[in-house]
Amino acid sequence: MAGLSDVRDFGARADGTTDDTDAVLRTLEEGDGVLSFPRGDYLLTRSVEIDLHRFGRVGIEGAVGTAKIVMGGPGPAFHIQGTHGRSADPRHFDPEVWAGERLPIASNLEIEGRHPEADGFLVEGTMQSTFEGVLLRRLRDGIRIHDRARNVLVSHCHIYDNSGRGIALDHVNLHQVIVSGSHISYCKGGGIKVEGSQIRNLQVTGNDIEYNYDENAVRSADVWIDSRDQAATVREGTIASNTMQAIQSPGGANVFMVGHDSTNNKAGQFTISDNLIGTQENNVHLVNCRGVVLNGNVVYGARDRNVVVQGSKNIILNGNSFDHNPDYNKGELCTGFRFEDSEDCTFSAMNIQDAETEVSTGERKAIVEFHRCRRMNLSGCQILNGSPVGIHLEDVSDSIIAGCTVLEDREEKAMRAPIVWTGTGTGNLVANNRLGKVDGESVRVGENVGVVLSSNVVL
Repeated sequence: MAGLSDVRDFGARADGTTDDTDAVLRTLEEGDGVLSFPRGDYLLTRSVEIDLHRFGRVGIEGAVGTAKIVMGGPGPAFHIQGTHGRSADPRHFDPEVWAGERLPIASNLEIEGRHPEADGFLVEGTMQSTFEGVLLRRLRDGIRIHDRARNVLVSHCHIYDNSGRGIALDHVNLHQVIVSGSHISYCKGGGIKVEGSQIRNLQVTGNDIEYNYDENAVRSADVWIDSRDQAATVREGTIASNTMQAIQSPGGANVFMVGHDSTNNKAGQFTISDNLIGTQENNVHLVNCRGVVLNGNVVYGARDRNVVVQGSKNIILNGNSFDHNPDYNKGELCTGFRFEDSEDCTFSAMNIQDAETEVSTGERKAIVEFHRCRRMNLSGCQILNGSPVGIHLEDVSDSIIAGCTVLEDREEKAMRAPIVWTGTGTGNLVANNRLGKVDGESVRVGENVGVVLSSNVVL
């Protein structure tokens, strides 16, 4: 026997053609707080406004994935709005807000868009909003979190084939958001996109995030953190144990993070760890960031470069493998790093091997490039088959290359020199490296770069 929350008891037809909006709204007004959708297709033509302050605790559930909401109008199928305006500290809760608004849950249903401006969920002012087992497809935005929220969970969801953003953290003040165990793909506006927001504690773990690109856009990214707005700040986050893959797209990146400017970064204190990252124009692209660690990742298949860092500080790359998939033979590139206008960065214990294919751009000077940088420390790395050069440094000061192997083992030699250092600089050291000899020399050093060469082995 159907319960008081069954939308069919309030007139829903679930045939995919009859407008069920009024029936769902009646369920919200007169039911027991749970919008329950048994198997069927439920057409909505306008948003279901869930005012938690008015209705109290509300949940949305489908019948183990057999229910589908068809959003036939503009805007979100469900707009969940609360009134919590403070932090997640237990002392900061109005007792009425906690009793009546906490933990709005949406689970086990599909939302499909049939309008070009249809969205899945819009969430504002909530505490502990939770999405589990939800399929969101052919929408504009899957889940949009706006204005203010605390303690958001997205788990075991499929966010697939959307014209906008899969998960949008859009001009939101938000602490504690976890996205885990989900499949987020083919979202043209970005897989997970943070824009104009003030966020702490963003955890993206154990997901498959791929093919989130728009071939007609200036930029695309699977995970996209944009803190260029003056008020925006995104710090304290983890991107870990994900698979992030795509295809090469203009301006595309698997992970793109940009801060406000090089002196007031507004983006950072992130770890990007233990992921498989592959196949984009740039795999990881950091602009005006501070305190980002890349550790234990397998990175492959960049059209331009694996890692691009611009105007950033305190970036650490440790224990990563930069390689290519040999199943594709010479069809993919692995083109290393380019650091520009950055300082206080450390690179250690990495294997960096270029694929045997043509260089993607005539602008590339080496598999590892440092331009206008200072206090850069490159140690204990193996750099193989760089072209046209292994390591190129220009206008770099107070930096060290130590304990590295820079060699070529291709039959057709393409590396012109293991290390080339040009421009101006002071306080630099190249020591205890194993370097392949090209045309009788191993290190080409300009007159004004201030480099000391010590105890290098030339093979």
